[in-house]
Parts: sequence; structure tokens; C-alpha cells
Amino acid sequence: MYNYEKDGAEIYRRSFETIRREADLSKFADGDKDLVIRLIHACGMVDLANDVVISSGAVEAGKAALASGAAIVCDVQMVKHGIIQRNLPAKNPVLCHVADERGQEYADTYKTTRSAGGIGSLEGAINRGIVVIGNAPTALFHLLEMLDRFIEPPALIIGIPVGFVGAVESKEALMAHAGGVPYITVRGRRGGSAMAAAAVNALARGLD
Repeated sequence: MYNYEKDGAEIYRRSFETIRREADLSKFADGDKDLVIRLIHACGMVDLANDVVISSGAVEAGKAALASGAAIVCDVQMVKHGIIQRNLPAKNPVLCHVADERGQEYADTYKTTRSAGGIGSLEGAINRGIVVIGNAPTALFHLLEMLDRFIEPPALIIGIPVGFVGAVESKEALMAHAGGVPYITVRGRRGGSAMAAAAVNALARGLD
């Protein structure tokens, strides 16, 4: 009944071709463009390129961390399940404690959300790992508070929480107070689990 493209590889090729044609990627280093394309592909909005911020060396730091076998710490299960684990170069552990009793206990202790508690309860895995936050601004704020307490820092922070309460402010705080930790974020209210996972997938395999 309908005439539509059914070949998955061709859908990807044409999607990325459209993004390259319509999005302004000129401000990004060549090594960063694949990641930006992945972010745009995850949300369908080419103007997202105007709000993507990639700190110097962030993509390289993320790729090196993955190659070394570093853990990936996620704020919510949606981020965890969006990461294509078969593409990870070193069978990297992908961790999320949002529904774990250890995360709940941490949240109760610090009187914060379960997402923030999940991040806090994985402090040991954060050291030289990659922290990926796609849902909860509280998780990003709490991670920055942890860094202020001089915990061992991650290799990379992917901080792309979405929403109307705290999302903008948490990402601005990340850019202002990352303390030298490389980061990837998106200014404003936009973000989400799909985009956060897409950033990890880009680090793992680019556009392949």
C-alpha cells in the first residue's frame, strides 16, 4: 500500500546525508562532527547543532576511556538500554542503580532523587569512567557536587538532561564547573535518554 524505504542501511545513509546538508556543522572539529550528527539523528532537529557544546578533547577522551575498558555510568535505565553494547570496544560494563536498593539508600541519605542516588552509589565506577546523564538534572547537579568533594573524576561527562526544572541550569553548571573534566552537553531544555545514548554510540562506532 505504501512506497517507503525498507533497507536499514540506506535509511541511515540518507538520514546522515540529510543532516550534513541541512545542519550547520562548521563550528565543530572534524573529529566531533560524527557525534553531533548522531545527536541530531536521535532527535530529528537539525538546529540542535547550534546548542551542542563539546569541550576540547572530549571526544578523544571518551574514545580512549572506552578502549581502556572504562565503565559507563547511566542515570536511568532508558540511557542504559539505548547504548548498543555489542559495539563497545572492550565489553565495557554499563551500570545504572536508579532501581537498585543501593541507589535508593543513597538517595534517602542525601535527600535527593533516585537518579541522583544511583549516580552517587556508583562513585567507585565513576573514576576514569564515562558518566552519561540523559534524564535527571538532579543527577548532573549531584555529580558536580561529588566532584566538589574531590572524588576521583570521570574521563568524560555526557550531561544532556531534558526538562523544564533544572535542566538548563544543570547544564550551565556543568560548563562552568566541570573542573577540567571533558564534557558533552546541549544548552537549553532539549536533551533526553535517546540523545545521551546516541553520544555513547557515536564514541563507540561513529556513524557505522
